[in-house]
Amino acid sequence: MNEQIQAVVDLLQAKNIDYSIIEHIPVYTIDEILALDLPEANLIAKNLFIRDDKKKNYYIIVVAQDKKVNLKALKEKLNSRPLGFVSEKDMWNILKLTKGAVTPFGILNDENCIVKVVIDKVFENTNIAVHPNSNTASVWLKTTDLVSIIKEHGNLVEFMDI
Repeated sequence: MNEQIQAVVDLLQAKNIDYSIIEHIPVYTIDEILALDLPEANLIAKNLFIRDDKKKNYYIIVVAQDKKVNLKALKEKLNSRPLGFVSEKDMWNILKLTKGAVTPFGILNDENCIVKVVIDKVFENTNIAVHPNSNTASVWLKTTDLVSIIKEHGNLVEFMDI
C-alpha cells in the first residue's frame, strides 16, 4: 500500500469510520475503473477538478459515474464565472494529485482550504466509492463520513443536483 493510500486508511481508522478498500491497477477514467468489475460499482463516483476562469474558485465535483457534467450549466448552479479544468501543474500544487487520481480526499492536501467539494445529491444518503489519493485503489464509505472529514479539514462542501 503506497504512502498516500496509507494516510487515508490511517485517518479512517483513527476516526473509527467503517470502510472497505480494494487495491487495483492504475485507472485514469471512469470507464477503466468500471472495466475492473469491482463490487458495488454503482457507488463509484466520477470526480472532476475545475476552477473559474480567474483561478479564484476551485471545485472538486463528485458525480454519479454515468452523468455528463455540463460546465455552462454548472456555472449557473454555482453562481460562478466561466469554468474550466485545472491544469495538471495546479492539480499537483493544490491537491498533490496526478491526472486520474482526483478525489474528495485530495482536500487533505489542500493546505489553504481553497477547494470547495460539490457532491451530487444522488450520494446524499448512501455510500460512495472514491480513490484514496491514488488511482491504484478505491475506498467505499458512507458519504456522511466523507463529508465530515471534508468539513473537519476546513473545506466547504455541499450537495447539489448535478
